[in-house]
Amino acid sequence: MDSDVHLLKSFQEAAKAIREANTLVITAGAGIGVDSGLPDYRGDKGFWKSYPMYESLGINYYDAANPVHFSDDPAFGWGFYAHRIDLYRRTVPHHGFRLLQGWIKKGEKDYFVVTSNVDGQFQKAGFPEDKIYEIHGSIHHLQCCTPCSEDVWENTDYIAVDLTTMRAEKVLRCSRCGNISRPNVLMFGDFSWVGNRSDMQRNNYHAFLKECRFPVVVVEMGAGKAISTIRHMSEGLGASHKALVVRINPRDYHISPPHISIPCGALKGLQGIDEQFSFFV
Repeated sequence: MDSDVHLLKSFQEAAKAIREANTLVITAGAGIGVDSGLPDYRGDKGFWKSYPMYESLGINYYDAANPVHFSDDPAFGWGFYAHRIDLYRRTVPHHGFRLLQGWIKKGEKDYFVVTSNVDGQFQKAGFPEDKIYEIHGSIHHLQCCTPCSEDVWENTDYIAVDLTTMRAEKVLRCSRCGNISRPNVLMFGDFSWVGNRSDMQRNNYHAFLKECRFPVVVVEMGAGKAISTIRHMSEGLGASHKALVVRINPRDYHISPPHISIPCGALKGLQGIDEQFSFFV
């Protein structure tokens, strides 16, 4: 009962802060996609639950998401990413994305989205490209593996994958030099990522921060501690822009007051906040 009371109080505090804010910064990690049916890669067991074929190969998420495969064994490298691309293309973003858009529209708020996710779900939910900063790139865009240039282009190809071996039935190539291409995402141990698309988004974000209207509220969802870039960015805005952070996370939810901790998943948290708006005149 005490936990339910605490959760309701957190919903109420968050709703009041969001209603009074002129600017929302929406920050998101992998956990926001769980309610859309996307896998949770938390720990080796979480990864292998989604990809049991890799457990038999003794490969964890960090091993699979490594650019070395594209040079050493391109069909294997493309197997993991082609499967994810197809999954993300088929995924329907959950209702929480619509709730965020509703708050922005009704309150006529400035906003920007910052995400460590490469899945393109914010774009798919209707958020405009120039309002999104994908700090790790996009799986829906490609680059040369070498790279022979700074070119980044959209990927529209479908690649079939043998799920028993996790090998792609074909690999994509760079149209400029003919070498293997790869998704334009920042992988582990990655020294060949072409970051110019992400850099352009970052510049848009920094320009937005210079002109944003106070007060500012950060709505952070599904950002864990394993790769804590999003959490640090949210907390940094608390210092640099006197922003109030609303942290929604079922496990790693703690944040010091006056910031608000909401211990639940993204969709439940957004719905709980939304239900409290009706109490404000």
